[in-house]
Amino acid sequence: MFKFSIIVCVGASLLACSSHMVIEPSRAPITPQSETSEKTEEIIKPYRDSMSAIMSEVIAQADTNFVAQRPSSNLMNWVADAIFIQQTQTVRLSTPAICLLNIGGIRSSLGKGELTLGDFYKLMPFDNTIVWIELPIEALEDIATYIAKTGGEPISNCRIEKGKLKLNSMREGAKSFIVITSDYLANAGDKMDFLKKGKIVNQTGKLMRDVLIDHAKQEGVLVSNNEVRFVK
Repeated sequence: MFKFSIIVCVGASLLACSSHMVIEPSRAPITPQSETSEKTEEIIKPYRDSMSAIMSEVIAQADTNFVAQRPSSNLMNWVADAIFIQQTQTVRLSTPAICLLNIGGIRSSLGKGELTLGDFYKLMPFDNTIVWIELPIEALEDIATYIAKTGGEPISNCRIEKGKLKLNSMREGAKSFIVITSDYLANAGDKMDFLKKGKIVNQTGKLMRDVLIDHAKQEGVLVSNNEVRFVK
């Protein structure tokens, strides 16, 4: 009982004194903003310089400007052809195939002259991967209707004439065909809902940008093809 009384009294004394307690402010030195910025720059600079050197590497040449514009253009054709060729050059196709992309995925032009790795990162900055989708033959009409509404999209191994999508290699009696596209479009991006009618037969896991870079390196000088692939 005596111990309890002492504890209560001591506690009360502390509470009584608490209103008079003074907390000293921190005396830690403040580093000037300029000094902090200089130290940060000193740390970051080697990484920035290294990345700049990588992105400045020349990987191909262009004899003309490559631009994306509807209904067709050399850049739209080059991007679609590059992906189609890279994806099918070592594959024996048992089903007819095309490449279908979206002009919105092409974020930059490619200027005449030397082309650096950085140019291709600007061209396609997103980490979209390539997907193969098998669609019923009836979906040819859906694609033609869609492209007619948008006024043109990047396509390869096919063309649209008078509202009909015609494949360059279509066997008579074929019941399905393959669309090589991006994972974004495969999930009905840009309102390509018709792609959901098919089934994914190959999720390559390959970045579209990397495939374009590989194709550019193979060509050395980009092949400019101004073929009009959408004719109303």
